[in-house]
Amino acid sequence: MPDSHAALRPLLARLDYQFLDPRLLHQACTHTTYAFENPGTGPDNERLEYIGDAVLDLLAAHMLFERYPKADEGELSRRRARLVRRETLAELAQELELGQLLRLGQGERRSGGDRRARILADAFEALVGALYLDGGMPAVHRALAAQLDRAIDRLQAPNDYKTLLQEAAHRGGRAPPCYDVLRTEGPPHSRHYVCEVRLGEARLGQGEGPSKRMAEQQCARQALEHLQVPLGD
Repeated sequence: MPDSHAALRPLLARLDYQFLDPRLLHQACTHTTYAFENPGTGPDNERLEYIGDAVLDLLAAHMLFERYPKADEGELSRRRARLVRRETLAELAQELELGQLLRLGQGERRSGGDRRARILADAFEALVGALYLDGGMPAVHRALAAQLDRAIDRLQAPNDYKTLLQEAAHRGGRAPPCYDVLRTEGPPHSRHYVCEVRLGEARLGQGEGPSKRMAEQQCARQALEHLQVPLGD
């Protein structure tokens, strides 16, 4: 990622937020491997990730409490766990195109770190931490509440094939599904994505659509059919 603040302007536009201290946003986008390879570049994003994790838990709990007034503690806790799990946070980071803005070490970049779910989820938590330190909970809510609200909608949808595949993999003792973008077609204002899903080394499905989320849902549906898991349609 270029060090110029201009490189972060698209992200700021998506967040609809301007940082009082832009250094926090740069820190949120700085992975440990980059900081190690570039001494003096400033701190990495791990401390921001720590505080962002706690802030995100609180925001998710509050939003779910308001959304589901009849849900008991157990149901709310399960919904929160699904909302703040690694796979969901990685999807949210992808929606913000956070991966391409991360400052990664050369080896991490070459190995596809900008698409790795763990790194994306950690970066999203670091972004939450940066927003909180810059403007408190109002800044976090303004920048991310609408996106989290859409994620809550998706997680309760009956045909959330990605969630069904994630749960099927967990039941079978498998590693979490891994989604890769095989190619991106079309101009920036009209993208078309072709994606693939793997469980371990097994390639189980491909999908395409006008967004990565829709393409990945198609991938997951194919994988579920391959595994003969009921789809709930």
